[in-house]
Amino acid sequence: QTPLKKTNALIAQMGMTFLNAYVPSALCCPSRASILTGKYPHNHHVVNNTLEGNCSSKLWQKIQEPYTFPALLKTMCGYQTFFAGKYLNEYGAEDAGGVGHVPPGWSFWYALEKNSKYYNYTLSVNGKARRHGENYSVDYLTDVLANMSLDFLEYKSNFEPFFMMISTPAPHSPWTAAPQYTKSFQNVSAPRNSNFNIHGKNKHWLIRQAKTPMTNSSIQFLDDAYRKRWQTLLSVDDLVEKLVKKLELNGELDNTYIFYTSDNGYHTGQFSLPIDKRQLYEFDIKVPLLVRGPGIKPNQTNKVLVANIDLGPTILDIAGYDLNKTQMDGMSLLPLLRGDKNVTWRSDFLVEYQGEGYNGSDPTCPGLGPGVTHCFPDCVCEDSYNNTYACVRTLSTSWDLQYCEFDDREVFVEVYNLTADPHQINNIAKTIDQEILEKMNYRLMMLQSCSGATCRTPGVFDPGYRFDPRLMFSNHGVRARRFSARSL
Repeated sequence: QTPLKKTNALIAQMGMTFLNAYVPSALCCPSRASILTGKYPHNHHVVNNTLEGNCSSKLWQKIQEPYTFPALLKTMCGYQTFFAGKYLNEYGAEDAGGVGHVPPGWSFWYALEKNSKYYNYTLSVNGKARRHGENYSVDYLTDVLANMSLDFLEYKSNFEPFFMMISTPAPHSPWTAAPQYTKSFQNVSAPRNSNFNIHGKNKHWLIRQAKTPMTNSSIQFLDDAYRKRWQTLLSVDDLVEKLVKKLELNGELDNTYIFYTSDNGYHTGQFSLPIDKRQLYEFDIKVPLLVRGPGIKPNQTNKVLVANIDLGPTILDIAGYDLNKTQMDGMSLLPLLRGDKNVTWRSDFLVEYQGEGYNGSDPTCPGLGPGVTHCFPDCVCEDSYNNTYACVRTLSTSWDLQYCEFDDREVFVEVYNLTADPHQINNIAKTIDQEILEKMNYRLMMLQSCSGATCRTPGVFDPGYRFDPRLMFSNHGVRARRFSARSL
């Protein structure tokens, strides 16, 4: 059972499904910034969903926006570009130019002011505010985005290539389904994997403090959220179908690449965390990635390690742009999509997140001290200012491994062998071979200071990897500098 039956039939079965697609940061704004720039968070400096965290800030607009892949498509490759939906969580903030700010690179701009909504929202229509109310037939955002996209395909110029980015807030909260779908999936509940509703022992303190077992009300809440998310995706599924049919009608389907993905995963009850994202585990960092288009054989799956920083380079590569001219950290997926033989590919990538939190204590949970945020009943808090970590996620012929370090007083380390433990229940940091730990620590320091080509150097389990332990000591400045984004 899936809410995306049509998407599956029209994109996955007609193209390639990437089974190991990830985001370097499991949170909307840093993740969307990675998609747009092709860069890791430490290079685009968007660290969380706040203006202070550089989300859609003046600094972001000045330093990163002119070099996003859509800007290059428009200015360098002659594309007409179209954006509709949620851009960045703080987009439209008064302190950052309001909805009058249209980022460079977009010929047509229909962007949601601020964060996810389904009704009663404001769109920036090429820089002019347009209010929407709560009448389903004219205001339900997923459908509005579909209709705007169909209009673009109807009226665009046929003399220039086109790029569209449709960014539905669904399935983000508040999970408002279209009226015809509110009764769907009545018998669906969140998956009960082996890490569901168990204590996250040997994990970072934020996970350890989650109340286990969860209360009945928490379980009911997360099951309800899971169901509602599926319901909202039925409208996304309709949108995909409408667009594919329109491309077919226009005679453009066979020469158009279509990418389907998400900005982050989500947890519903794993390690007794009711609902959110922002954690380092598979359920938060792993996303779907489906691609169809010219030269891609149908019904393929691919197991290599790909990340959302690869989307920009891939699309520019398709457009014929020289990737050496960019500052992007990602790699083009085009050789994989075309089935080229002997493609050398990465065996690891970086996950990094900087916690959000308030200086004061949460009034509902004073016992947890200052700096926690996104707290549920029972004082289960989903984030804190020292929920700040970086990981190397490795996938090679010999290892399926995640190595993580926290930037907190504990300097806590988590290591998982996903071959033996796919649900990441056992932290093996204390039992794994010391040499692997040292190499992973060194590789983490390398990736945290990487930029462009240096982000694509061989990982620990690549035949080309060179490890010189002496560098660990001369290089320790990297660790001290690691979270320099704080100084923004």
